[in-house]
Amino acid sequence: MDKFIIEGGLPLSGEITPSGNKNAALPLLAACLLTDQPVILHNVPQIRDVLDMRKLIESLGVSIEDNDPNTWKITARQVRPSDLDPDLCRRIRASILLAGPMTARSGELILPPPGGDVIGRRRVDTHILALKRMGAEVEYGRKFEFRAATGLTGADILLDEASVTGTENAIMAACRARGTTLLRNAASEPHVQELCHLLNVLGAKISGIGSNTLRIEGVEQLHGGEFTIGPDYLEVISFVGAAVVTRGSIRIRNAGLEYLGMIRMVLNRLGVDWVEDGRDMVIPAEQRLVVEPDLGNAIPEIKTNIWPAFPTDLMSIAIAIATQAKGSVLFHDWMYPSRMFFVDKLVSMGAQIVLCDPHRCIVTGPTQLAGEKVESPDIRAGMTLVLAALAAKGKSTIRNVGQIDRGYARVEEKLCSLGARIERQKEQ
Repeated sequence: MDKFIIEGGLPLSGEITPSGNKNAALPLLAACLLTDQPVILHNVPQIRDVLDMRKLIESLGVSIEDNDPNTWKITARQVRPSDLDPDLCRRIRASILLAGPMTARSGELILPPPGGDVIGRRRVDTHILALKRMGAEVEYGRKFEFRAATGLTGADILLDEASVTGTENAIMAACRARGTTLLRNAASEPHVQELCHLLNVLGAKISGIGSNTLRIEGVEQLHGGEFTIGPDYLEVISFVGAAVVTRGSIRIRNAGLEYLGMIRMVLNRLGVDWVEDGRDMVIPAEQRLVVEPDLGNAIPEIKTNIWPAFPTDLMSIAIAIATQAKGSVLFHDWMYPSRMFFVDKLVSMGAQIVLCDPHRCIVTGPTQLAGEKVESPDIRAGMTLVLAALAAKGKSTIRNVGQIDRGYARVEEKLCSLGARIERQKEQ
């Protein structure tokens, strides 16, 4: 197990290029199971969750060649529906993404229970209901067993929630189903859109991309193709947060600005903004960092919701920024009951945070944070602790940084290139 030793109080400066979107890479790798022809993916992020997903699909009989560290050639010439490592499936939530393409391609899959971050119950009912609507049989004992001996059939499907991975599974299954699928209440996050674009490159017929209603005309076969994964907007905003809390100024190359409109509006309420320069984002050192109250001088609420609203995975980053902004703000994440359970670590560093209940907290700032020894509980909370340590006075130790590695590629190297002082050490 590794840990970070971070010397805080140093303003960041320079420029950086974000990695490919982890949440796009995972379903895109799963989508390669739908064709027996080679698929070349560029800008694949070298992070633990993606490498674990690679091992999973390789165990299904898929061949993956490294053209370079971030370009993979994936060939699923033949696939087998079992032999998945239960421990590997428990390590990543994305193992559930194998259900749609494997049921469509081979007519069956035996899947150990998926894992992921411990941020509260994350139901898989939406995936199962969608696949059943297309004719799959699903049994659950100690493992999930998906079967469609005679193939899948397109259907009019209303998802019971706008689940991202549930939508992705339904899309992949529908691409190889007989007939047309109308997918309503679909998630529309950037990574869902990228999945649709890749599938269309491979010969799928998906329309309505970016909306919550998708029309998918099933095809008998998909062919090979080439696709470049876009920048990870969660990493982009994490680096925005790092610049803001250190009073630094950085440039983020190829920042995926087209997806950041709502996020920018929310961060504006904390007194944070950036400048667009072509495809790049420039974060100035001079930030207002004053909380904008609601009408009547009421404490504002920042609340997560489905895309294009403010995403749940950025809630912890926004909380870190709020500790350095003047005023009070209520944060509300209704999606996951354990999302807020890291704020005690920020409090130990000097933040003024009241945890109202499992879903809400009030942050009052600004406060001078102090170095502390803390442990990373999950990917996003772990990155938030890195931001807090960068802003803090003195030295901090962050343990269990393997959680951060699941979602951020070489994060300490990137931050050090901007002037941070971070040392990765092995735990004794």
